[in-house]
Amino acid sequence: MFTPLAAYSGFSVDDTATARAFYRETLGLEVHENERGFLELVLGSGAHVLVYETPGHAPAGFTILNFPVDDVDSAVEDLRARGVETKIYSDEEFPSDERGIVRGGDRGPDIAWFRDPAGNVLSVLQP
Repeated sequence: MFTPLAAYSGFSVDDTATARAFYRETLGLEVHENERGFLELVLGSGAHVLVYETPGHAPAGFTILNFPVDDVDSAVEDLRARGVETKIYSDEEFPSDERGIVRGGDRGPDIAWFRDPAGNVLSVLQP
């Protein structure tokens, strides 16, 4: 019988060792390797996200993980200090400041996108 109680999300990368270092050391997430050799990110909510290496990996063309923060400006400064580029879209796509922060105003949250080493899109946003 279908039960959604143990559902989880996942995404691919081109190199799990590089992904492990980025998510653990750069972003500070708890990262485990499971019995199949896949990575599991443990989020602050307790949710787990599966990260697996795949041949011919193609980065997701959409945001795969969002990190809500109290202050998007401070979060962006912190990420940039860790070597993370937060201006990944042109101003034609998403008008933003020089650090890549898009001010949502009445259209949504203030948000800045960045990429993991495999090219997948992540964000920090201030709800």
